[in-house]
Amino acid sequence: MPRKTTVAQKNTIARISKKKHFQHLPWSSIEKEHLSPLLDRHFVVGNQAMLARVLLKKGCVVPEHSHPNEQITLIVEGALKFWIDGKVIVVKAGEVLVIPPDMPHKAEALDDTVDFDVFCPPRADWINKTDRYLRIK
Repeated sequence: MPRKTTVAQKNTIARISKKKHFQHLPWSSIEKEHLSPLLDRHFVVGNQAMLARVLLKKGCVVPEHSHPNEQITLIVEGALKFWIDGKVIVVKAGEVLVIPPDMPHKAEALDDTVDFDVFCPPRADWINKTDRYLRIK
């Protein structure tokens, strides 16, 4: 039986300014989005990449989805169980997972977890707040 996959908006490449500039920001100055009772995030966007700090409470499930952006995930606290490419893997604090573009994946927080995600190019669906698959109230 085929799995249902949510596609995180097909056009997720943001229109980014060509002007080069630098940013120096403390995380505490970046607005945190409350996406669900178990999920918060905040992110910073550069010209060609995005860095997100994602806070997941134990039991939080990120539904299966895919996006055209390459994703690099670093777990700094806790652990996430991923369903990806026909495998189930646990990524723990200090470990990194690289997810190629367009690869369906799902995650569940096994503990309260802090993860940093790098996306290239930046996720326009996150920037434009059209990522409905994450917004569970």
